[in-house]
Amino acid sequence: MSTPGAAIAIESRLLRALTVLRLVLLANAVGLNIYRAHDVVHPVAATGCVLAMIAWTGYAAWAYPEPRRRTPLLLTADLGVALALLVATPAVKGADFDATIPGLWIAGAMLAWAIHFRLRGGLVAGLVLAAADLALRQQHHASDYNDAFLLVIAGAVVGFMCGSLQQMAVERDAAERSAARAAERARLARAVHDGTLQVLALVQRRGHDLGGEVAELGALAAQQEQSLRALLRASDAATASERAGNSATGAPDLVAALARLERPGVTVSTPGFAVDLPAPMVGELVAAVEACLANVRDHVGDAAPAWVLLEATPDRIEITVRDEGPGIPAGRLEQAEREGRLGVSGSIRGRLADLGGTATVASGSYGTEWSLVAPRTSEREEAR
Repeated sequence: MSTPGAAIAIESRLLRALTVLRLVLLANAVGLNIYRAHDVVHPVAATGCVLAMIAWTGYAAWAYPEPRRRTPLLLTADLGVALALLVATPAVKGADFDATIPGLWIAGAMLAWAIHFRLRGGLVAGLVLAAADLALRQQHHASDYNDAFLLVIAGAVVGFMCGSLQQMAVERDAAERSAARAAERARLARAVHDGTLQVLALVQRRGHDLGGEVAELGALAAQQEQSLRALLRASDAATASERAGNSATGAPDLVAALARLERPGVTVSTPGFAVDLPAPMVGELVAAVEACLANVRDHVGDAAPAWVLLEATPDRIEITVRDEGPGIPAGRLEQAEREGRLGVSGSIRGRLADLGGTATVASGSYGTEWSLVAPRTSEREEAR
């Protein structure tokens, strides 16, 4: 899997900062070796070690900032040079040495591993260097153990922090790209709404007024208007899902599910944000809405207009399904239940009852309106 560009950029910036730290550590190591020159058994070898530190620091300062040169081989060599200088200390300063030749300079390699390989890399490099330092000493003091412990902890902590910074950078870039896509969709939606949809609506009205063959053209314009609105709804639902991070949560989005029900004659209005619910709950609510729409087709007509409105609050979901048909005659629903026809009681009211909600209907000469209300967490989910 390739590393995202944002993570690489953060790593490069951290390694450039590490270059400055390496130079400071190098100056410290050179100064201490000059100060402790009297403890050296082989001065020529000690000078060679110091020169090796200087040369490698310069090479690392050149190699690390460029991502294509930042290979596992470079990091392995970096850690290898630090280990080699540690191992050379007894030969250069004698078996009973007090301080190693590189001293704190070896932290540069450990921090490079922490930045590149994150938590595991920092921990591994810290353990390797700390173990090598302790293994070379004939006598151990409390300060030696403290230094080794700090080396291991520093590698792990720095690695964790670097990983967190890279992850945040990747998430920030993803959020910015999602916001840019959402803005572009909104711009296109405004353009379509102000232009194409208005023209189609005008053709529909004029066709209806003129009648004849023009009326057929108006009907086709109405179908295209509904299809285009459905496409815009689906785009809004996709934008809402991106903003809510549904891909991470895996929770179904009721907004997207209801948007798929829109078709010529059926208008779906939803919030501009995702409504994440348990999958069984989304399935039951969508099935209840489909049953309401099926009743509209069966009792009002295939071409009868219907409207679906979703309202979501922190504690409940309310879906309204309305049509402009002749209404349900008084007593018709009760009669259907007595005759064993359970379409309404089972498909609509039964589903909402299972979710701990209610399904009420209001009907008259203005049409029929179903109100489906359910809590955000159903009784069945709470029982679990």
